[in-house]
Amino acid sequence: MSILQINSSARLKGSNTRILSQYLVESLGQPVVSRDLTQQPLPAISASDLIDVHGSAEHSGPSFQQQLALSNQLIDELRQADTLVLGAPMYNFNIPVTLKQWIDAICRAGVSFKYTEQGPVGLLDVQRAYIITATGGTPIGSEMDFCSRYLEHICRFIGINEIAHIDASGFQDSAEQVVEQGKRQIDALLSGSNPEEISGEA
Repeated sequence: MSILQINSSARLKGSNTRILSQYLVESLGQPVVSRDLTQQPLPAISASDLIDVHGSAEHSGPSFQQQLALSNQLIDELRQADTLVLGAPMYNFNIPVTLKQWIDAICRAGVSFKYTEQGPVGLLDVQRAYIITATGGTPIGSEMDFCSRYLEHICRFIGINEIAHIDASGFQDSAEQVVEQGKRQIDALLSGSNPEEISGEA
């Protein structure tokens, strides 16, 4: 069993998603591969390389080869993991641009998913994903939430069927209260209890 931990908060200290992500992976007690998209951002990709990587083109240009190798590496990190832990603060109702860049690199037709007559089918076979979403008050799962719902869609798109959400939203509550509430949700998930009953969140 192994974990792929993805952090994307611009805040390196005091970030609710970082604190809860670390609490979760330590609670799971499995080997962890950690990728911090803020401290080690992915390199920018040109429009032509983006089209060619996603089109599985064959080119020898150095920039294309670098982007293709990086995409393969990121996909392999997922493929080798049983559990994905995604820490995603909500910025302007959506995910950080660094996380979107990671998603663009891992979603490749014929590699991480394929098209069939019944629609797209995920190919990565990761057992489960935990999505930790922090907001300044936007309710998780609401119509204004284009963060956690989008991430769940992407997870299912690439073949992750078991998905759990950890709600780290809160505007009036203190950061300590939000973190403690998130920890209770994690404890409930790992013990098989209902996290909604313990956290009091809908």
